[in-house]
Amino acid sequence: MDVKVVKDIKSKVLGIFLPEGRDKLPEGIPSKLKKRINELKRLESFKGKESQVVKLQTLEGGVDVVYLVGLGKRSAVNEDTYRRAGANLIKRLKKDKVSSADVLLTEDRRVKELSKVLTEGLILGNYSFEKYKTSKDNGEGKFEVKRVNLVGGDKKEVEKGKILAEAQLYARGLVNEPGNVINPITLAEEAKKLAEEYGLECKIYDEKEIQDMGMLALWNVGKGSATPPRFIHITYKPKGKAKDRIAIVGKGLTFDSGGLNIKTGNFMRTMKMDKSGACAVLGIMRAIAQLKPKVEVHGIIGAAENMPSGSAYRPDDIIRAKNGKTIEVDNTDAEGRITLADALSYASELKPSRIIDMATLTGACMVALGEYTAGLFTNDEKFAKELKSIAGRTGERVWELPMDDERLRKHIKNTFADVLNTGGRYGGAITAAMFLQEFVGEGIKWIHLDIAGPAWSKEDYAYYSKGGTGFGVRTCVEYILSI
Repeated sequence: MDVKVVKDIKSKVLGIFLPEGRDKLPEGIPSKLKKRINELKRLESFKGKESQVVKLQTLEGGVDVVYLVGLGKRSAVNEDTYRRAGANLIKRLKKDKVSSADVLLTEDRRVKELSKVLTEGLILGNYSFEKYKTSKDNGEGKFEVKRVNLVGGDKKEVEKGKILAEAQLYARGLVNEPGNVINPITLAEEAKKLAEEYGLECKIYDEKEIQDMGMLALWNVGKGSATPPRFIHITYKPKGKAKDRIAIVGKGLTFDSGGLNIKTGNFMRTMKMDKSGACAVLGIMRAIAQLKPKVEVHGIIGAAENMPSGSAYRPDDIIRAKNGKTIEVDNTDAEGRITLADALSYASELKPSRIIDMATLTGACMVALGEYTAGLFTNDEKFAKELKSIAGRTGERVWELPMDDERLRKHIKNTFADVLNTGGRYGGAITAAMFLQEFVGEGIKWIHLDIAGPAWSKEDYAYYSKGGTGFGVRTCVEYILSI
């Protein structure tokens, strides 16, 4: 779907966004059409409640149909309200098989802000993963909205919104690919393809190089699979001197069976999504390559498949990570933090000022925060405050959890090695983050995002569809642009 900017209403279909209690329509609507809309609005009992979409057959002033989209209470309207409203409109257009429409920007919002977030909502709301369906809509094929015009929009901000939304869709598509399509080798090939397309540097390390580099944590997790692990380093460097250097690290478990501590069937289902952090990293790099900030950005992924076999790693094994620290294995199903140990050690050697890692790490975080909010852990409160502020605007919910309980930290220190890979049932998301902190270089600001909940959706809601969400892409890109 394409989103364009036009000066005046041209289409026979028009979308208008209104909050609760607002009777006045936006400027730019011909008087006769405005009168007709007000008449029909009363008849259809449009109240402006969020998620309410009303179709009006106007047949006036060259506009045949008007869709009124509710924004909810005016005091609660924010950027993400418009993203959700854009998604609600696009879903209704698809349902009604409308191929193109104009959208009128309301005059009481900043045009730049509204242009970007509406573009994001329209594109994100248009997505569904139906690649492997052989029969769609009784043989007629899937209907697509081809174009939406923003009347009076800002072209630069529309373009930015398109880049951000399409990067998130790219990540969603990778997450949704099953394990027989995306494995460590094919994920590395996808990273290389992305780098070639967008002019990025990319280095792929195979299983021998991984061992030679001392990344034995990643190697041990992946060695139980017939498909060996891969380590991916993709780099964006701006023209001229960079203002800063940041590393984005993603967990890349292309499938997680649990290893020898094998999961039960209901918990193994959907484990293709355990690569969500890695997919988000690739989405971020895709957007960064197009938006070209004056910041050097490194995307780091440890890709492995956690499988049970005669060569799989075991409980009680002691493994040495890249930074020299040793890890005792308590449970092979706590494999993500082990792979991240090497990824964080490698990222730290690049001497970035900041590291953000994203991982579908713990069920404990979902128990604490639910399925729609990521846990945030940090060693720098200012860094956390900056990222939380941006997440508040992108609509990607995060909540900070504490890292200062030294009694809890002892749970991962009571071991024959430097650190144990689990800390027990209670405070599991926190002890997992404490484990990761052991592999972050001294003096580097660090944030860990546990995205186990919001990385995958069991239902369609807002601008998400069932499956991978691409959570974290827009927040991290916007943060990098803010540096």
